Amino acid sequence: MSSASTVALAMLTGFLTGAVFRFLNVPIPAPPNAAGVLGIVGIYLGYVVLDHFDVGIDVLSYV
Repeated sequence: MSSASTVALAMLTGFLTGAVFRFLNVPIPAPPNAAGVLGIVGIYLGYVVLDHFDVGIDVLSYV
């Protein structure tokens, strides 16, 4: 689990990055709506759940 200070720093970094993008009038490299953000959250949750159950294959071991 992440500590509260790590989460706060991540939020602050994201906020400042978003502010810089807006100040420079360039589009942000993130989904522009709640559905896109929830899609990213879903990707993260899927990763965490499979990691918890230790399910998966090591694709790089086949190289």
